[in-house]
Amino acid sequence: MVLSAVESLREYGASATSIDRVLAHSGAPRGSVYHHFPGGRAQLIEEAVALAGDFIAGLIDAALQTDDPVQAIDGVFALWRDRLVRSDFRTGCPVVAVAVETNDDAPQLARSAATVFARWQQALAVLFLRHGLTEERSRRLAAFVIAALEGAVIMCRAEQSTAPLEAAATEIHDLLVHALRNRPDPGRAPSS
Repeated sequence: MVLSAVESLREYGASATSIDRVLAHSGAPRGSVYHHFPGGRAQLIEEAVALAGDFIAGLIDAALQTDDPVQAIDGVFALWRDRLVRSDFRTGCPVVAVAVETNDDAPQLARSAATVFARWQQALAVLFLRHGLTEERSRRLAAFVIAALEGAVIMCRAEQSTAPLEAAATEIHDLLVHALRNRPDPGRAPSS
């Protein structure tokens, strides 16, 4: 059911992700929803956001093991390019789907999305810090990469084209190459 909720969020958004839609997609019996998710639809969506967050965090964690953070970030952009094309531009980020809706009846959903974005930013900042950037630069760059990626995915869906993602990927690639090439000398006091 959680995977079905993730798929629904990706394609239809938070307001259209209903218990009925999730049940139809998952094939689960109605009674199992309230057994596993006593908080109902809001709890199901929260768990879907957490699962989607874990997936991307896993990719970032795997990148921590690599010697090439540029290649790792290029890989995330390539993953999104493939997802968009395979879904005929219907798939988006389930975390964004929750973040952009008001969710007045379930404000915890926006907090869940914020938590996921913060987790991704922290993980990317650690990656950049590990490769010699200052702490401040690492934090700013992590936020920028996520904002550029998520914004590009939204634009791709609207335009039915990978052009925005390709442009963002190229600029992020060049920015990272430059930033890592010009990282501060460890013997000097860092500047932001």
